[in-house]
Amino acid sequence: MPPKPLILAFDTSAAHCAAALLCGDEILSERLEPMQKGQAERLFPLLEEVLSEHGKAWPDLDAIGVCIGPGNFTGVRISVSSARGLALSLGISAVGVSKLEAMTFGTRGSAVAFLDARRGRVYSQIFEDGDAQTEPEMVELSDAPNGIPYVMADETLQVKDAVVLSNIVTSVAKITALRYTHDSPRPAPLYLRSADAALPSDPPVTILP
Repeated sequence: MPPKPLILAFDTSAAHCAAALLCGDEILSERLEPMQKGQAERLFPLLEEVLSEHGKAWPDLDAIGVCIGPGNFTGVRISVSSARGLALSLGISAVGVSKLEAMTFGTRGSAVAFLDARRGRVYSQIFEDGDAQTEPEMVELSDAPNGIPYVMADETLQVKDAVVLSNIVTSVAKITALRYTHDSPRPAPLYLRSADAALPSDPPVTILP
């Protein structure tokens, strides 16, 4: 019997550093450490801890899964660039999964994924049985679709009867296991708004397609 695929997924798109290790269909580890800053410094030590506590090492991995946003501009770039670098150095695939898709993974019927975009706005996307029915967009909370069950990533939004999903990174790992191939397209950030901070005058670093 061939060994079960080993997937390492991570997410720094919000005020946390999160990682999950999936072997076959079993989540071996899920870690989430809240933090407002320092994700870049903490990410790789966290990933190494998740691997080592189960006797695994980088060469054991079959694929990398990464949350590509929407979310914090800098946090998304940290995760995506790290996933690309790991995939290149290990010779494996990296799969990008949107947070909105991860939120509705495994749901049945219609659902609206909601994510706080601040200033009275939300990131929103409609899914049917986990498959996207609309493009992700940023809208006013008052303009969000009505009559469809809501799925949220946290409790910051006051939405009646919404289902709150906290294990985003485990969904990223499970979607990656279903999707990765030897020629999977490289993950790219999902930005639905411009950065809050002003960009430096120097030309920005470009993430190649």
